[in-house]
Amino acid sequence: MKPSATTTPSRKPRDAATANGSCTSAGSAKAAQGTIPDQGGTSAQALSAYIRSRFDEFSRSQKDVAQYIVDHLDEAAFQTAEELARRACTSSSTVVRFSQALGFEGFPELQQAARDEYRRRLPQAGAAVAAAPLFSLDHTEFEAALAADHVNVEETARKLARSSVEAAIDAIASAEKVLIAGTDQMAFFASYLRHLLMLLDLRAEIVASPSQEALGRLSRIDAETLVIGLSAGRPHPLITRTMKLARHRKAPTLAITDATLSEVARLARIRLYYSSNTPAFVRSHAALLSLIQALAYGIYARDSQQYDVRIKAFRLK
Repeated sequence: MKPSATTTPSRKPRDAATANGSCTSAGSAKAAQGTIPDQGGTSAQALSAYIRSRFDEFSRSQKDVAQYIVDHLDEAAFQTAEELARRACTSSSTVVRFSQALGFEGFPELQQAARDEYRRRLPQAGAAVAAAPLFSLDHTEFEAALAADHVNVEETARKLARSSVEAAIDAIASAEKVLIAGTDQMAFFASYLRHLLMLLDLRAEIVASPSQEALGRLSRIDAETLVIGLSAGRPHPLITRTMKLARHRKAPTLAITDATLSEVARLARIRLYYSSNTPAFVRSHAALLSLIQALAYGIYARDSQQYDVRIKAFRLK
């Protein structure tokens, strides 16, 4: 999928998410101008594209930095190395080493490349005049969080490809059974999605922890099981294991994640990305909740009369 969409320019962009619940070669002048030199120091490409092309070469902590920059380019362009490290759940020294691994002298040169790419994207974001902000410039922290949620839902709706959404709805509606994997804070959303699907009389189970019961459900994955992986930031090992097992057993897979470079997304056949930016101390899941409810409604709308009968029968049980 495409990296995070750009937003209306300002001197200080909105803050991004901090953690998954809780925190889980010298550059040339070209690099400082927003172009990335190759080994010969001549060729160039956008920073986010260059990071994507080299993603598999990075260490695990460097991948956290890379993932954040690609999905939050506008914020990475203006944050300090310390702030970027905090939001990527790593150290500032890792941010510096990551910058050098890309061929920059240090983080300031990488940041300049991010700023230049961000500015080049602005005309493509549309010539339309930006809508008035929800709140005044002297907004409170409470209002800032609400405004971020509003932007997240809007950006998620704008970035989702209709073909991907239709493929996800098809996969869920036609699945013999559905297994939803989500740990920690994602366990709530896995449970809620299961509840919505059960209202539509669709078979659904969840895997939220490495319990014996959950592992037993994993052992029953087959080609008729749709496996849905939910993740925010760095995926939990159990979710990655679930998606790998599903691929090995040729089961259809759907990833719902806030990171385009997430391993869960790379293992899935269908990928849905949601925006989770927030000035708060945890990621925003307003867009995720909207996405889940929209998927359920998409299934319901295909045969609302029939589903109404099923919902009524379920509530009478």
